[in-house]
Amino acid sequence: MMKIKLGLILIAGFLLSNVKAFSQDPNFYIYLCFGQSNMEGNAKIEAQDTIGVDSRFQVMETLDCPDLKRTKGNWYTAIPPLCRCHTGLTPADYFGRTMIANLPKNIRVGVINVAVGGCKIELFDKDNYSSYVSTAPGWMLNMIKEYDGNPYGRLVEMAKLAQKDGVIKGILLHQGESNSNDSLWTKKVKGVYDNLMKDLNLDPKNVPLLAGETVNADQNGICAGMNAIIATLPKALPNSYVISSAGCADGPDNLHFSAAGYRELGKRYAEKMLSLLRFKNKE
Repeated sequence: MMKIKLGLILIAGFLLSNVKAFSQDPNFYIYLCFGQSNMEGNAKIEAQDTIGVDSRFQVMETLDCPDLKRTKGNWYTAIPPLCRCHTGLTPADYFGRTMIANLPKNIRVGVINVAVGGCKIELFDKDNYSSYVSTAPGWMLNMIKEYDGNPYGRLVEMAKLAQKDGVIKGILLHQGESNSNDSLWTKKVKGVYDNLMKDLNLDPKNVPLLAGETVNADQNGICAGMNAIIATLPKALPNSYVISSAGCADGPDNLHFSAAGYRELGKRYAEKMLSLLRFKNKE
């Protein structure tokens, strides 16, 4: 009788310890998105961006957004905005749409987007972000406060929740305008990436980072010079790839993309990720 009870206890313990494994869907591909205003989403969301969003494309809300009827840490169909409660169109929107259109129908895609307009990459430095925040301009502080003062911490917090539901398959970065001419940018990005790998127990070989160029010189981008530095990222971070912004239309300020530009850039992120996944057409 004692042996039977002991056996039942061991079985119960095994089942409880594997609840996470059983609930995690290997066909739910999750992508972390971070950066500054072009990842945050600067262009106005248009009607075409809010219709026809496949429910297989999901966003995990990183804030409580009563107006959107969304709460932090929950998944929703990825109707924009995909960053904070009142942001605009981002590359993540058409990244997800393009992924879903080209992946087998049993696969879902989820994005988690934590971005702060105007920030330097230092804001996502796990160990030194507080010193950067102490010098950040007042207009940026309110955005940072929405993430409890630590955007990197919020990204990791949400990513850990997401790992209960699916598998993190990659990272999308769009940042660099505020680090123009910073020759150490690639090293700093690698530092953020390495911390994410460690904090989320991820294997760098399985988690590519895609970094988008700033508004291109062919659009008179005022930070286009940064693209020469972004181009060298794969030398510092082996499993990283640069997404060209050539021909992606920009807005009047020559700093942010237009809605059309975001759509095209997001599609390019997806095409690269699909090629890495070796999915080029629906199966």
